[in-house]
Amino acid sequence: MNQNLLYQHSTLADLTAGLFSGTMLVSELLKHGDTGIGTGDGLDGELIILNGTLYQVTSTGAVNVLQPDDQIPFATVNFANYQPETAIQEQTRDETLAQIAGRHPWQNLFYSFQLTGKFSYMKTRSVKKQSKPYPTLEQAANDQATFEKYDVTGTMLGYYAPQLYNGVAVGGFHYHFLADDHDFGGHVLDFTVADAKLSMQVFTDLQEHFPATNPEFLNFDFAKHNDVASQIKNAEQ
Repeated sequence: MNQNLLYQHSTLADLTAGLFSGTMLVSELLKHGDTGIGTGDGLDGELIILNGTLYQVTSTGAVNVLQPDDQIPFATVNFANYQPETAIQEQTRDETLAQIAGRHPWQNLFYSFQLTGKFSYMKTRSVKKQSKPYPTLEQAANDQATFEKYDVTGTMLGYYAPQLYNGVAVGGFHYHFLADDHDFGGHVLDFTVADAKLSMQVFTDLQEHFPATNPEFLNFDFAKHNDVASQIKNAEQ
């Protein structure tokens, strides 16, 4: 178990191209980490992995637990070794992310953060499951369901990727949320912290795993798909 390693199956560029089919079993993914985020087969919902359990927030707002034989098209995982940092109180999203980014000189390293505690406001989204022929990620994100909740307690799990790797991952921050009672969550659009504890984990190594047996991936011409950065930006908003 290498706690310095960040493991990722597939890339954000694959998703922007509409390669949404599941290409890795949940049972296989969990061999590489007990913590993480991702999306479901067919872009079905937002995933957050905590303590080795993979939770799926669907476009209806329901929270399910994926089973070992379910498949996913994209996920980022690690074995948790988060170190306590500080308490954060009464801060907006931008203030909080700026504080996280400023705590260590990790601008050109991958790292992860967890915020656990009470949030006075949380706005999330979940993309609806898509059917073939798949649209692009940006097109699919236009049909997302959004959810809002006030005074919610839970865990926000996020990753930072250097801009050098935008396309492999989301350059900058990418973070999901799950309420403690497992009745609310998703990809985070906005939030306000009431009282939460920050912990962080830095990675010295990145392992990128490709869907090497998937014909759609093997035959896709990425040379004709040159708007990856703009699609990621528009889809993640």
